[in-house]
Amino acid sequence: MEAIVGKMNDILWGPWFIYGILLIGLFFSIITRFLQVRHIKDMFVLMFKGEKSEKGISSFQAMSIALSGRVGTGNIAGTATAIGMGGPGAIFWMWVIAFIGAATAYVESTLAQIYKEEKDTEYRGGPAFYIEKGMGQKWFAVIFAIAALVAMLILMPGVQSNAIATAVENAFNIETWITGLIIVVLLGTIIIGGIKWIANAAQIIVPFMALAYIIMAIIIIVMNIKEIPSVFALIFSSAFGAQEIFGGIIGSAIAWGVKRGIYSNEAGQGTGAHPAAAAEVSHPAKQGIVQAASVYIDTLLICSATAFMILFTGMYNVQDEKAAEGTDPFVHIGEFNKGGLTGEEQMTFAKSIKEGAAYTQYAVESSLPGFGGPFVAIALFFFAFTTIMAYYYIAETNVAYLFSGATEKVAIWIAKIAILIAAFYGTIRTSDLAWAMGDVGLGLMVWVNVIAILIIMKPAIVALKDYEKQKKEGKDPVFDPRKLGIKGADFWVDYNEKRKNK
Repeated sequence: MEAIVGKMNDILWGPWFIYGILLIGLFFSIITRFLQVRHIKDMFVLMFKGEKSEKGISSFQAMSIALSGRVGTGNIAGTATAIGMGGPGAIFWMWVIAFIGAATAYVESTLAQIYKEEKDTEYRGGPAFYIEKGMGQKWFAVIFAIAALVAMLILMPGVQSNAIATAVENAFNIETWITGLIIVVLLGTIIIGGIKWIANAAQIIVPFMALAYIIMAIIIIVMNIKEIPSVFALIFSSAFGAQEIFGGIIGSAIAWGVKRGIYSNEAGQGTGAHPAAAAEVSHPAKQGIVQAASVYIDTLLICSATAFMILFTGMYNVQDEKAAEGTDPFVHIGEFNKGGLTGEEQMTFAKSIKEGAAYTQYAVESSLPGFGGPFVAIALFFFAFTTIMAYYYIAETNVAYLFSGATEKVAIWIAKIAILIAAFYGTIRTSDLAWAMGDVGLGLMVWVNVIAILIIMKPAIVALKDYEKQKKEGKDPVFDPRKLGIKGADFWVDYNEKRKNK
C-alpha cells in the first residue's frame, strides 16, 4: 500500500509539476497585473460587505468556510514538515506560492461565481460547474467531481483527524480512538445542518482561533526579539542554498515549500472556489478578490506564525539520514539532496519522523513551559476540525453536481457517513501514510483544476476589468455577462432580470 501511494506521488508531484505550479501562478499574476498587490485594500473592505440571503451566504461567511478549508493541519504540522524536510528556506517558498497563488485563487473563485447555479434553494458552484459551462466538456467536469469526492471524503479527512489525535495525545495523554469518537460526534452534528450550519460555525471558530494563534506567535517573537535578523537571514540563505549546510537542498526547499504551501492555502486546488460560489455578491470579481485575501491570511500570517515559533526558538534540526539512524530526534529530521527524495523514499523515511505538530508544541513549550502542548493541541483541533467541515461542504457540492432528486439525497447521506468513517480511521492510522494519501488526493484535484482554469481563464480576466472600470466610474459594480460577451452564465442573466423587475 505504502509503495503504491509513494509511486502515485512520484507521478502527481514530479519536479516539473511543482515548478509548473509556480509558473502558472506567476502567469496569472502577470495577466491580472498583480491584482494581489493593487487590490489589497479592496480585499479587506469587500470581506465585510455583502449580505447573506436564504439562498446564499455573506462574503465573510464564504471567506470563513474557504479559510477553514485552507487553515488546518498544513498550517501547523505541514509547515513543520516543510521546514524539517526542506530546511528553513521552505518557508520562503511557501511565501512565494502564497503571493502568486493569490492570483490563482482569484481566477478560480471568480469563475465559480460566474458559472454558479441556484439548486435546491441554494447557490452551488465550483470547478465541476465552471468546467462544464466554460469548457463545454462535461466528461472533464465529472472527472473533477469524482476526484473531489475521493479526495474530500476518503483521502484527505484522515490527515486532519490524524494530526488532531496525535496532538491531543501528546498534550493530554488521551488515546487517539477516543479523540476520533469526539470528532465524529461533533462533525456529524454540524454537517447534518448543511451549509448554513457550516457557515455559522466557521465564521465564529476560524477568526477567533486564527487571532489567538497569531498572538501566540507574536509573544514568542517578542520573547526572542534579538533573533529577528538571524532568523530572516537563515530563511533566505536556506531558500537559495547560500550556506554550505543548505547548499544541496535548494531543490528540496522549493519542492516542500510549494507542496506544503499548496496543501495549506489550496490555491489552484479548486476547493476555495466551492464556498466562493455560494457568496451573495453583485459581481463575481468581488468574491474572487476576497478569496485572494484568504490565501494571504492562511500562509503569510498563520503558516508564518508556525514557522517563526519553530525558528525563533531553535526547534528545528537538519541532519542526513545516516545521522538519524538509531536516534530519537527532538525535532524533524530530513534527508536533503539535490535530487530530493522520491515519493517512495519519502514514505520509507517518514517512518523515522515524528508527527509535525509535535515540533510546534515543543517550540511553544520552550518559551512557555506547560502551555505549549495544550495550546497547540487546542488550536490544531479547531483548525483541522473546521477543515474537515469544509471538506464535507465541498463534497456535498460535487454530489449536487453529479446527482439530482432522490438520488442526490441518498448520495448526500452516503457522503456524510463516508467522511465520518474516514475522519475516525485517520485517528488510528500512521501519520506517514495519512500525509502521503492526502498528497495523492491533493495532486489529483490540482491537476484537473489547473488545466481547466488555464483554458477558461478569460471570463475571470474580463470580469476583473469590468469590476475595475465600474469602480473608476464611482459605481458599485454589478455583473452583466451579456454586455461582456460571456456565455453560460445563466444565473447572472436571471439575476439581472430580477433586479430590473424590482
